[in-house]
Amino acid sequence: MMKAQNENARNVAIDALRGFAVMGIMLLHNIEHFNFYSFPEASGETIKALNTSLWDMMFFTFAGKTYAIFALLFGFTFYLQSRSTEKRGEDFRNRYMWRLLLLLGFGFINAAFFPGEILVLYAIVGFVLVPVRHWSNKALFAMALFLMIQPVEWIKVIYSAFNPMENPKQMIFSLGDVYPQLGGTSFWEMVKVNLVTGQLASLNWAWCYGRVFQTASLFMIGLLLGRLGYFDASSEEKLIKSRNFWTKVLCLSLPVTILMYYLKEFIYTQIEIKFMLSTMQTILNSWYNLFFMLCIVASFLLLYWICGEKVQKLLAPYGRMSLTDYVSQSIVGSFLYFGYGLELHKVCGTTCSLLVGIVFLILQVLFAHWWFRHFKRGPLETVWHRLTWIGKEK
Repeated sequence: MMKAQNENARNVAIDALRGFAVMGIMLLHNIEHFNFYSFPEASGETIKALNTSLWDMMFFTFAGKTYAIFALLFGFTFYLQSRSTEKRGEDFRNRYMWRLLLLLGFGFINAAFFPGEILVLYAIVGFVLVPVRHWSNKALFAMALFLMIQPVEWIKVIYSAFNPMENPKQMIFSLGDVYPQLGGTSFWEMVKVNLVTGQLASLNWAWCYGRVFQTASLFMIGLLLGRLGYFDASSEEKLIKSRNFWTKVLCLSLPVTILMYYLKEFIYTQIEIKFMLSTMQTILNSWYNLFFMLCIVASFLLLYWICGEKVQKLLAPYGRMSLTDYVSQSIVGSFLYFGYGLELHKVCGTTCSLLVGIVFLILQVLFAHWWFRHFKRGPLETVWHRLTWIGKEK
């Protein structure tokens, strides 16, 4: 029997969803060896087949989807914070921009250990919410839709149709450029190359593969969904409204996801110009991941609200300290797999790395449950919160 939830319970659902997203990101990072794509030879055909199957399964389930959930909830969190501040008669704009600068600092700390980090991108793109925060719902949706269409990529498609180029997009900076230092024994050389070449490569990749526009769009969609109350289950009436909305989202996004899975592959076979093919892959893959992500979010929330919350609720404390989770997994992961640490990249294939990730996930979840029995916010979340409201009692 469906039960209305209070404000705290509603937040638990979102925390659990955020925890699910961080879980997927962390498990993917482990099998990728934190963007250090160095793997040992499989000991036999069975292990080789298992490695391939697990790799494909993990990327099919999580790649491009959990990141999108994280971005969606970033926009929703902005809505909650700005609404709370404006209820007190204050403008959240300046505090929010200062908060983004703090996030940029956390991003640089994370980038020292992980060359594929996304907090810097979030901190930069997050400024887009400042000018649109008071836009009407229709204007906000129109802008989010325009960005999700990937306008720059369509310009490339049109250009390549009249000026065929055989070479696909070229990365100015590549993560492969940091591999010698990731595999080396010097911690400081690893840090230096990650902070410069690694971060430039990460941002370059985000621009070349549509993540900049998609991230901005998802931030706006998260803000819009917050305004419309579609994450709200604080009363019976609001719960029914949210449930009905996400049921419709699931009914729409599921068939579209299945259709796009096959359609995009067919379209790719029809394009002979390599530059156009690469660009269309960026566009269609971003759309496919969007609809797949909506399937996951809708299914997660509906299961939480209708079928019970016991299993999903285990992830809620983990989601409440997502910044701590994300940064700590990069620090530990780099030590586990890179040359300055345990060099597990030499002995752990996909299967073994996934098991390592699962063990680390369990330890993080247990730590989160223990932490929130004693404290209100996660370790880095506490620092971020206090610095955000520095000079003001909060």
